[in-house]
Amino acid sequence: MPSSDTSVQTGHKVIHAYLKTLDASPGVYRMLDSDSRVLYVGKARNLKARVSSYARPTGHSGRISRMIANTASMMFLTTRTETEALLLEQNLIKQLKPKFNVLLRDDKSFPNILVTADHEFAQIKKHRGAKKEKGAYYGPFASAGAVNRTLNQLQRVFLLRDCSNAMFESRTRPCLQHQIKRCSAPCVGKISPEEYRSTVRDAEKFLSGRSTDIQSKLASEMSQASEAMEFERAAALRDRIKALTQVQTAQGINPKTVTEADIIALHLQDGQACVQVFFIRSGQNWGNRDYYPRVGSEVEAPEVLQAFIGQFYDTREPPRQLLLSNAIEDADLMANALSGKLGRKVELLVPQRGEKAELIDSALRNARESLARKMAETATQAKLLAGVAEAFDLPDPPTRIEVYDNSHIQGTNAVGAMIVAGPDGMLKNQYRKFNIRGDSLTPGDDFGMMKEVLERRFKRLLKEDPDRSLGLWPDLLLIDGGAGQVSAVASIMREYGVEDIAMVGVAKGVDRDAGKEEFHRVGKTVKALRHNDPVLYFIQRLRDEAHRFAIGTHRAKRAKAVGATPLDEIGGVGAARKRALLAHFGSAKAVSRAALNDLKAVDGVSEALAEKIYAFFHERG
Repeated sequence: MPSSDTSVQTGHKVIHAYLKTLDASPGVYRMLDSDSRVLYVGKARNLKARVSSYARPTGHSGRISRMIANTASMMFLTTRTETEALLLEQNLIKQLKPKFNVLLRDDKSFPNILVTADHEFAQIKKHRGAKKEKGAYYGPFASAGAVNRTLNQLQRVFLLRDCSNAMFESRTRPCLQHQIKRCSAPCVGKISPEEYRSTVRDAEKFLSGRSTDIQSKLASEMSQASEAMEFERAAALRDRIKALTQVQTAQGINPKTVTEADIIALHLQDGQACVQVFFIRSGQNWGNRDYYPRVGSEVEAPEVLQAFIGQFYDTREPPRQLLLSNAIEDADLMANALSGKLGRKVELLVPQRGEKAELIDSALRNARESLARKMAETATQAKLLAGVAEAFDLPDPPTRIEVYDNSHIQGTNAVGAMIVAGPDGMLKNQYRKFNIRGDSLTPGDDFGMMKEVLERRFKRLLKEDPDRSLGLWPDLLLIDGGAGQVSAVASIMREYGVEDIAMVGVAKGVDRDAGKEEFHRVGKTVKALRHNDPVLYFIQRLRDEAHRFAIGTHRAKRAKAVGATPLDEIGGVGAARKRALLAHFGSAKAVSRAALNDLKAVDGVSEALAEKIYAFFHERG
């Protein structure tokens, strides 16, 4: 083992000292700096051979040389196979975010379309997250917008309901969706269960890629309706065929020779990267997304693409084929790892000709154009951040700005919101909401709400990143308010020992007009920016975004509270029994006044539960 004083030494000699402790096992290694921060995570088929390559003083690229020069210690984990090492490596990279690794920064889940199977009349809806509901799932779609567009057109074609089961059960007449010809109104018996099931089967055929059969069937029905002089029905069928065509047109790419694949294309330029991913399922294009992994100027395409694939599919199910713009370093190993995850064979292909190569060319063009737009936006953002630093006397342009706002109605359903901006624009995956918990707060006490939000924020930061090495700490706080809010926030920052973070209060100025904002700082005179200053517009955008996020969070909380009833507080009364009680009595208030024998008469409510419900309301006075 290296001697105990290696913590103050760095470089290839430190690495060399580990060789005597290693053998030829596969595994994962970590390189750490003198502050024990992880610089790099790598995997190796043979740990000793891989580490010995770093122990050489020469022959490395500039990036690897800098990494070796900063290495003060190493950590090792052996695995049974190199495939296990590959999976562990990508998992650790996502967790630890090492400085010298290629890092995928956007890790959102993708939405699906769900056709439910828990009701006689199936519901079609957007679904995101774990697949716990009974039904058939179709996806992934690249974005919520791609799902919504497809759902919108599918409702016009197949007239399936999108309302919740509770709303379905409560309907006594058709809703607006039926009036605008988006639903067949099964809730009020406008269509038989058999006919509805037939349209559900057609919708599932379309989502499975068998749309030609459906179009032929609809065309035949339209012709029959015309011959029978049922012109209104024929017109409705014509509109459904048109809507089906619009779905296919909007999808753009609909390959003939590829039924299930992700098309992954990489464009590298000036030390930046864009990876474009197209999702092909059931022979249909279900949207595309662009990603901008963190890379360095000396990283090659095979390393970037391998790191992207490993991290991208760490928590996602891979398709049967990945069509790649570049070969990766360990293609066979990656294919084995993904096949093991999926439970069936996954192929990694780099097509050179034919339709698959054309698909790659299209994705590459998208990646190139997206990166050009991103680089232009980044240059503009860099100028704005430099302007913020100059306006508020900051030593450097901020890399992380946190903006806070509160939202409530007379103190009810109060929430706090935090948005984050930096060199890459709005960092929406970093946004946070805070349900205000303070029972002792006076309704509408904005000072108290802001105090609670910031106390919780600083406590979390001190726990998760005490030495400020993970990039979670802000360089600048923007607070909605004037001198009073700034003073209150400053006292909280002193309490937590973080008063070295710059903080600015943004207050509406004269007549509360946008453009006349005043900026308050601790110990400094009130400042204003000229009316047409781009920095002023930038700060207004940040404040408005925080306000939008806070309002949206508040409305969601209020909507949830509106749907809540005292029945939610009774143990044993789940969603199904709640629906049964409300359907039987008409309202929660009527349930609270019901006699014990009436409660026992409700379908699905046992004698014991009826006594529990009765006792709950009568014990409450």
